[in-house]
Amino acid sequence: MTDRIVSSSLMLTASFFLANLLTASHVYSDDYDVVVYGGTSAAITSAVQVKKMGGSVVVVSPDIHLGGLSSGGLGWTDTGNKAVIGGLAREFYHRVWKKYQEPDNWKWQPRESYGNQGQGTAAIDGAQRTMWIFEPHIAEEVFDDFVNDYDIPVIRDEWLDREDGVTVVDGKIQSIRTLSGKTYSGRMFIDATYEGDLLAAAGVDYHVGRESNDTYGEQWNGIQVGVFHHGHWFRDPVDPYVVPGDPGSGLLPRISSEPPEKKGEGDHRVQAYCYRMCLTNHDENRVPFPKPDGYDPAQYELLLRVFETGWREGFNKFDPIPNYKTDTNNHGPFSTDNIGYNYDYPEATYERRKEILREHEQYQKGLMYFVANDPRVPEDVRTKMSKWGLAKDEFTDNGNWPHQIYVREARRLIGEYVMTEHNCFGTKETIDPVGMGSYTLDSHNVQRYVTDEGFVQNEGDLGVRTPPYQISYRSLVPKKAQCTNLLVPVCVSSSHIAFGSIRMEPVFMILGQSAATAGMLAIQDDLAVQDVPYSTLSRRLLDDGQVLEYDSPRTGNFKRFNKKDFAGIVVDIEEAGIPNGWVISASTTGFLGNNYLHDGNQKDRDREITFDVPIKDSGKYAVAVSYTPHSNRATNVPVTIKTTDGQETVLVNQRKQPAKDSIFHTLGTYQFDAPTATIQIGTKNTDGHVIVDAVQLIPVE
Repeated sequence: MTDRIVSSSLMLTASFFLANLLTASHVYSDDYDVVVYGGTSAAITSAVQVKKMGGSVVVVSPDIHLGGLSSGGLGWTDTGNKAVIGGLAREFYHRVWKKYQEPDNWKWQPRESYGNQGQGTAAIDGAQRTMWIFEPHIAEEVFDDFVNDYDIPVIRDEWLDREDGVTVVDGKIQSIRTLSGKTYSGRMFIDATYEGDLLAAAGVDYHVGRESNDTYGEQWNGIQVGVFHHGHWFRDPVDPYVVPGDPGSGLLPRISSEPPEKKGEGDHRVQAYCYRMCLTNHDENRVPFPKPDGYDPAQYELLLRVFETGWREGFNKFDPIPNYKTDTNNHGPFSTDNIGYNYDYPEATYERRKEILREHEQYQKGLMYFVANDPRVPEDVRTKMSKWGLAKDEFTDNGNWPHQIYVREARRLIGEYVMTEHNCFGTKETIDPVGMGSYTLDSHNVQRYVTDEGFVQNEGDLGVRTPPYQISYRSLVPKKAQCTNLLVPVCVSSSHIAFGSIRMEPVFMILGQSAATAGMLAIQDDLAVQDVPYSTLSRRLLDDGQVLEYDSPRTGNFKRFNKKDFAGIVVDIEEAGIPNGWVISASTTGFLGNNYLHDGNQKDRDREITFDVPIKDSGKYAVAVSYTPHSNRATNVPVTIKTTDGQETVLVNQRKQPAKDSIFHTLGTYQFDAPTATIQIGTKNTDGHVIVDAVQLIPVE
């Protein structure tokens, strides 16, 4: 099969045909120090680093366009803490900034009207300026500039023969062969694809899907029934049946009939994919949403029922990038994420992947056309959406549609070291760090099902905030017994939920550079990649601007407290349990552990959380509660303390700040009988958001 995987069948433009000829003309040999397979951002930083270290390299790219998601629509960069982004990744964003200093790159919008969005702090000479928000074509220009500046041969539209195109001898890859019959030999190989096709074909261990929480002793890895975050869930009851109330009529499209299984268990499913569309409401550059072939409005019936609940958040992720354009991402219970239609993508054949991509494109194009045109869509929504369309000057060889789908997760290596949520939270030391991440543990929805109560619900979406954390070199390499000359900077060795944070484009660029550095050091000393001395590797990475440690996880806008910081008996919400209907958050600083809960300010629902605090001795205890104060909090949160003599309810003003150097607010002193003190926090008749974080009991002499 020699067809490249695209979402629309389009002939290569003359310019790309010429570009391929030019890059191919730079291939002096089929034998290289490093062979990079993939066209992602990590592939390019890998190749640049090889060149910077004096090695020979070739990029064998199944894609025509370089940069993966960074040039494929994801221009609203998920950065986390920008201070931990260094090396070639930071140079990429500096080069983007330089592009936007050119007046010609402000074709549709005056630079001053866009302002300083997405720009980093200026150095005196501008040498460190960065731009984190950008248009797709600008990003692609930067990747092409990297290739040209370093004279890197790139063979585009070349697909690995996954059946028998990887030659491995004595645990070392000798060469790879593509479907066109071309062979590329090398001393080191880097799999920089989103799918992990080379690592799989090389026969090393990997995983697809979610591990159970028990696998690595995690909380957020497995099935997350009843966990709600990001607003990507059905807040109000929505009937899932074709005829409301009649299960015999069958389910509406896009709802699974399979039960979601138990919370915390592992499964084969992967989080949903979507295209990060580049839209505009600037008429001169706008292409109205096309009606796709095979358009079926019945596919979006569920969205109409969401609208009927009064939901109107569909435009909340039309994130503005320069020139009156957007990076448009999924938002809400029924949006651009095509939930449940990608489970077989990671392992699928090329032909099957093409089918999946066509289905995703049809679904998403149909969604936009439906919302902009169907008379059943509420007029306020339809009128607003009809003013938007595809950007005429983006993805010009693909009908203005992104050339790269957002493969949020596919295969993941099982290497010498597995990154887990414990590394991300800083509760486990990370060995041999070669880069850092800092983004939220972020998983999009994995399935849409029918609850026991007979309503539709989504599962799998969550976001749990982390401090900056280190990423181990050992998570980039396979087990030594399996392969000694392969590095994997994208499909790294990590649990599902740790990958939810690692999988950000700046991190991929960081790890691409680090992987290439290790590969070149291995070549220089004729070592297996597993045997590269970390002292040598870290010294070179630091010399090249990588950030390997960050000494202040409690500075800036992130502050996370631990139980050991406080006296007495402390019970966190994670220990108390998280009932259905509560929203997990970490957006306001000053909480215990990894996160806190809020009620979504849903005043039509009476919710309650119970803390059963273990006490050894009966007696008097000072009782305190923790919440994150804010002006939108309730001033009358009922906290019920069940004492020896009965119970007492105290109304807590959650807009009030805690005492200095504490997160706890004392409610009073109460008599309790061992072995348990019970404190309940509720939402009844409250006048704002209710926050639940932790409870503290201190014995009173």
